[in-house]
Amino acid sequence: MDAKTQKSELTRTAIIGAAMDLALAEGLEAITLQAVANRLALSKSGVFSRVGSREALQKAVIEEYGRRFLADVFVPAMQKPKGLARLNDIVERWIARTRDVEAETGCIYTAGAFEFDDREGELRDLLFDEITRWRAALRRTVLQAVDAGELRADTDPAQVVSELNAIIIGLLHDARFLRDAQAGDRARQTWQRLLSSYRA
Repeated sequence: MDAKTQKSELTRTAIIGAAMDLALAEGLEAITLQAVANRLALSKSGVFSRVGSREALQKAVIEEYGRRFLADVFVPAMQKPKGLARLNDIVERWIARTRDVEAETGCIYTAGAFEFDDREGELRDLLFDEITRWRAALRRTVLQAVDAGELRADTDPAQVVSELNAIIIGLLHDARFLRDAQAGDRARQTWQRLLSSYRA
């Protein structure tokens, strides 16, 4: 990669990062090429030449958020054996990320779902796809724990995922809005109690 291309890639990364900061603070709809240009002291045309339209930038933010989320929560847990060890590691990482990252910055998955719950269009579709793909991965992990005989045979993976999501949304609410320093510990205790109800 030559120096010019490398600089362009670094600028594109900075643009997406600035747009993500804006989305986390004010919502995906707050992203505009001009607002991002102002944050980075670039021209609007300079932003456009690297990311394209406003909607393309919004999509890039959703995709980058998903990549970072999976890199923190899902990918490291793949080192654990299939079953309960992997599922528990994913949930512990998810709780830790929510407590340490999203409680400070906000969560595009959660806030975006509320922002786009009554809209149609490509942005909603992309966000929907990212979230449902994540939930499908969680369901597979639960099913692997059932197949390993570590969770009860009658465990409904979709139900477990729904309950897990409720724990995380509750954690985000308590940590971010109530500023409850114990929210992470409470979420972990709730998960362990939930897990005990499904153990084989």
